[in-house]
Amino acid sequence: MKKLFLWGLLAGTLIVGCQMNPDSKVTEPTSDFSGTLTQAEIDGGRLTPEILWKFGRIGNSEISPDGKWVVYTVTRYDAQTLKRTSNIFVISSTGGEPLKLTEDRFIDAAPTWTADGNQILFLSNRYGNFQVWKMNSDGSAREPISNIDGGINAFKVSPDGTKIVYTQDVKMETTVLEKHTDLPKANAKVMDDLMYRHWNDWSDYSYSHIFVANIGKGIVTKGSDIMEGQMFDAPLAPYFDDSEITWSPDSKTIAYTCKKLYGREAAVSTNSDIYLYEIENATTTNITEANKGYDKYPVYSPDGSKIAYLSMKTPGYESDKERLIVYDLASRTREIINDSWDQNAHQYVWNAEGTEIFFISGYHATHQVYKVDLTGKQFTQITHGDHDYNSFTLAGNSLVGTKTTHQMAAELFLVDATNGNETQLTFENKNIYDNIKLGHSEKRWVKTTDGKQELVWVIYPPDFDPNKKYPALLYCQGGPQSAVSQFFSYRWNFSMMAANDYIVVAPNRRGLPSFGEEWNAQISTDYYGQNIDDYISAIDAIKTEPFVDENRLGCVGASYGGYSVFYLAGHHQKRFKTFISHCGMYNLESFAAATEETFFPNHDLGGLPWETDNKIAMKAYANSPHRFAQNWDTPIMIITGGKDFRIPYTESLQAFNAAQLQGIPSRLLYFPEETHFVTQPQNAILWQREFFEWLDKYLK
Repeated sequence: MKKLFLWGLLAGTLIVGCQMNPDSKVTEPTSDFSGTLTQAEIDGGRLTPEILWKFGRIGNSEISPDGKWVVYTVTRYDAQTLKRTSNIFVISSTGGEPLKLTEDRFIDAAPTWTADGNQILFLSNRYGNFQVWKMNSDGSAREPISNIDGGINAFKVSPDGTKIVYTQDVKMETTVLEKHTDLPKANAKVMDDLMYRHWNDWSDYSYSHIFVANIGKGIVTKGSDIMEGQMFDAPLAPYFDDSEITWSPDSKTIAYTCKKLYGREAAVSTNSDIYLYEIENATTTNITEANKGYDKYPVYSPDGSKIAYLSMKTPGYESDKERLIVYDLASRTREIINDSWDQNAHQYVWNAEGTEIFFISGYHATHQVYKVDLTGKQFTQITHGDHDYNSFTLAGNSLVGTKTTHQMAAELFLVDATNGNETQLTFENKNIYDNIKLGHSEKRWVKTTDGKQELVWVIYPPDFDPNKKYPALLYCQGGPQSAVSQFFSYRWNFSMMAANDYIVVAPNRRGLPSFGEEWNAQISTDYYGQNIDDYISAIDAIKTEPFVDENRLGCVGASYGGYSVFYLAGHHQKRFKTFISHCGMYNLESFAAATEETFFPNHDLGGLPWETDNKIAMKAYANSPHRFAQNWDTPIMIITGGKDFRIPYTESLQAFNAAQLQGIPSRLLYFPEETHFVTQPQNAILWQREFFEWLDKYLK
């Protein structure tokens, strides 16, 4: 199923994630999804890995058409049984006690209001695979409306309520066992082209397709495949975000995003397009063919005359400026709304009159809600403060969004779209906040080596004492173009680091968005340059504070942040006492040859290793961390996942071997079943325990 919903002891020790012996006789306990803290956790009063997995995680939310109610989901995990549940709640848009509509036994997800606001449609696995269900807004009269063989991944009902569009995996290629039927126990894959694996998964010979079916009085069964015979995914892999599909207001057209490239072409290109499928005559039109970068997330205007969508103009550059385009269907003309406004724009919502578009944009390491008047191109910031708005829906002048900070997991807030006034609606994790102490975050501006100003978050421990001296961690962000904003991570959690009595230094170095297009683009082909200097500027500025012990500094990071750790290990001039790299790029030549989205090294490194006449690329590869491993002199922990296809685990093995062969205290933490991320609860808890054990050994 395409993943739409998902969604150490001594130096030299090798730790491997393990599985239970299948022959052992263990009675599985009943799962507990209450999020209740134990007395020991309450007495401890600090955030721990175990507490982090008791948080309720707010997901999809939508305000009712009349603006009076909000429907949303909460996902919870039980780390002991490795089970999860997702429930649907409704709450008044003025606040109050939420009403739980579903039970802990199932995954109920993706709730959406019917056009009249009287019912809620949602996905549920109550009968095994996921189908569309409906219920009244109080949870009564619950019943399925689809019974589609094999289940579905996502759905959207047409505005007139007569049709449904859904996505489903369609097998389109022959497997090895189907080809060699006399070898039923053989286990192999045969590849003739690229993109044989992507992010977290090997090709399963199937593709996510869009289907459309009529809704009558009975149960919806098989619909018509609007992509029949096409070996492409819609929505796009690897996220399969259903926001890439939308209905026209008259229910006659489906707009969807697809990258209609295969194999090598798909690996080297970001060229996705927006297609319009006319239901009546079954024709498909590409409306973004001229642009060779990303085009996605189509949203019709209320009268159906225009489509807003996100566009990136540079081919192969996945982190280019997010341009807000408005396409006029009648004239077939398009306008770049934020062309002269030096900020990104994503997640578009039209106002009822079609005169304004609301969206989210990053600004100075926060994410805020904005609107633009399409007549005068006047941009107005709606929300303000040190926080991230990650998603929102709109009804009239009422906006409901999910908001996070370094000290707060996602909660729902009601925002007055006319003045930005906020009201917190949900308090999903109040029981946790009431029983533990969290530190606080502070915004600093640090001068860089080229005379610019760099925003640095400094996160302090609970019960911070300015008269004490604390060890400090330089946090190196991945991406490489992902802002160090007010995110709340369930692994790289700044509050968790602070709870272990570390000062966290989290710089928004060059190459991170929300500081303008030039700042964001600087890192491309310059992984080893100004942005590395920006890291040093940040830690050198903060280490002079009287409460920081400059003799107890650590450096940690993942992905490009892991590259940064490896690179700094060869260049840090004795600043740091230890390093931790998670899924980092160690040898850029082997990384570029093994990663699956080849457009990434093509753009960010300037080319591929065998392009010996390409001076830009050759300089990038000459600054690969492995070329400076002879300078390593500091203990280092290295973490990786066996199913990471972004930065294959062999990068981490090379780095660990290099440290071991030079006699450098080092540890490898390897998770055979994890990917670029660590998502299984007990693995994630183990990750945190080993992370802090290693840091404490060398910094405390």
